[in-house]
Amino acid sequence: MFSQEQGEKAVEIARNTLENFLRDGEEPDLDEELSEQMEEERGVFVTLQKNDDLRGCIGRPMPRQPFIEGLVNSAINAATRDPRFPEVSPEELEDITIEVSMLTVPEEVEVDDPKKYLEKIEVGRDGLIVKYGGSEGLLLPQVPVDNNWESEEFLSQTCVKAGLSSDAWVKEDISLEKFSAQVFKEKKPSGEVVEEELSA
Repeated sequence: MFSQEQGEKAVEIARNTLENFLRDGEEPDLDEELSEQMEEERGVFVTLQKNDDLRGCIGRPMPRQPFIEGLVNSAINAATRDPRFPEVSPEELEDITIEVSMLTVPEEVEVDDPKKYLEKIEVGRDGLIVKYGGSEGLLLPQVPVDNNWESEEFLSQTCVKAGLSSDAWVKEDISLEKFSAQVFKEKKPSGEVVEEELSA
């Protein structure tokens, strides 16, 4: 678990990263002393919102790099490489709030009947990853809460995110993984950072 102070620091680093990169094309200097958790290998996503609308969201779900490295790269990619949006401009950043999600290691959900997937999903706790063939889709734990989805809609929308039909989880031999996350976000651009309560 990250403390409130560590969550605030993560969001601060994400904002400093974007301010530096969007202005000068350079990553920030991270020579400062960081907590051990910042150096641990952990999955991370950075979400950008403008006027409560999504403006970019990219991350690294698997713990294959130090958290701080994934945080910096995910912040830059969310602002410049999300294919759904144009690049964020330096001027635009003052209207954008930043959200950082610290992920647990995804675990495969095993069932003998696809309909039992629904019993294994808890909205407000779980994020989902659907894999089928070469397709993959991921939705963070806060997504179904924000959209008032039940577990079936959550699973269906994760399939859609993977480029599959909404009922692929019933019809196809998909692989389903779930994870949880701690989420820290700015209440307003450059403002107070709070830990988001994800309970449905």
